[in-house]
Amino acid sequence: MASVTQKRQSLFETIVDGFVPIHRDGLKFFMLALVVTALLFLLWTPLGWLGAIVSAYIAYFFRDPDRVTPLRDGLVVAPADGRISAIDKVKPPIEFGLGEEERTRISIFLSVFDVHVQRAPVAGIIKKSIYIPGAFFNAALDKASEENERRALVIETPYGASIAVVQIAGLIARRILTFVEEGQSIGMGQRYGLIRFGSRLDVYLPPGKPALVAIGQRAIAGESVLADLKSDEPERESVLN
Repeated sequence: MASVTQKRQSLFETIVDGFVPIHRDGLKFFMLALVVTALLFLLWTPLGWLGAIVSAYIAYFFRDPDRVTPLRDGLVVAPADGRISAIDKVKPPIEFGLGEEERTRISIFLSVFDVHVQRAPVAGIIKKSIYIPGAFFNAALDKASEENERRALVIETPYGASIAVVQIAGLIARRILTFVEEGQSIGMGQRYGLIRFGSRLDVYLPPGKPALVAIGQRAIAGESVLADLKSDEPERESVLN
């Protein structure tokens, strides 16, 4: 009898451990979808099942899994799940107040199937939070970094380096949410924002610091290391196998 009880407890714990919570901003959409689904079932069962599929996708889209963040001075972690779509050297926008020296910019493209909760790439103080109005081009296009609506945070680390991380709206993603403010302290890997339904994140590294990821590589928010500001390792090259 005890063995059966233990097995049931083990099964329950496995189910609980596998459950991924929904971000608080997505709960209202999920609850609305459930209400609509219930009404559709009353009208016509096939429509109800369609509503159930949509409800399941909404829960999936707004999922907010826990992440294990490596904590060490100098590391820059990915602010978003997605694919490294571009790595280039550019002058940061004037609004950032980061000077005119070129910096490595790492772009991460989020599809509609990626987790859309953003996390801080470094720990530090938010020196600037800048909203820049713009267009809604496909976030996969290079011009999205300069022309789309976006929200930039400039974070100053305890060791003096400044990083900019930019949430960029896309063709479908037209709602950028940021839950932090200027002057606030933020921890590495801490949740700070959300973009609804596909988007892009840009990270501007300090001058002279290379990326330790390659184009095409998958990134996991709060876990994947994009750069090590205290390392002399050269920029990496990539090959598609």
